Amino acid sequence: MKKIVLFLAIGLCSTSALFAQATKFGYINSSELLVSMPEKAKADTIMSKYEKSFQSALEAMQKEGQAKVQQYTAQEKTLSDAMKEVKQKEIQDLQGRIEGLQQSAQEKIAQKKQETYGPILEKADKAIKEVAKEKNYDYVFDSSAGALLYAKESDNILPLVKAKLGIIK
Repeated sequence: MKKIVLFLAIGLCSTSALFAQATKFGYINSSELLVSMPEKAKADTIMSKYEKSFQSALEAMQKEGQAKVQQYTAQEKTLSDAMKEVKQKEIQDLQGRIEGLQQSAQEKIAQKKQETYGPILEKADKAIKEVAKEKNYDYVFDSSAGALLYAKESDNILPLVKAKLGIIK
């Protein structure tokens, strides 16, 4: 019985050793890859301009709101109760519009990011997969995600993916 267990244990150890030798691992820093892609710089510029357009509109509305509050505060003692209600309603309506614009801006910016960065991420992903297949990697890890504790530098496929994308540095 002991001989059978020993035989199975030796067999399992040698099988796992063979599997470890046959499995090829690689890693890449996808953040570094994306920064080196020319399309990303263009996308960053597009997003910056897009975000600034919303920021300008919000700032203008906030200045208008501050002016209305200051005007109301200055005139509050001389206004009738009916006029106070009208002015308070104006301020509340403006605050509601500001909040609506903020929410809408966040949604539109998120959508624009997906439209702008999506094709770049897909291109990088496709190149990574092609290099992994061409070089017979079984697994490629993203070291920028912090999921990799150790890797031999020779398995870093970043230079190969950059070459695939025509990025020379």
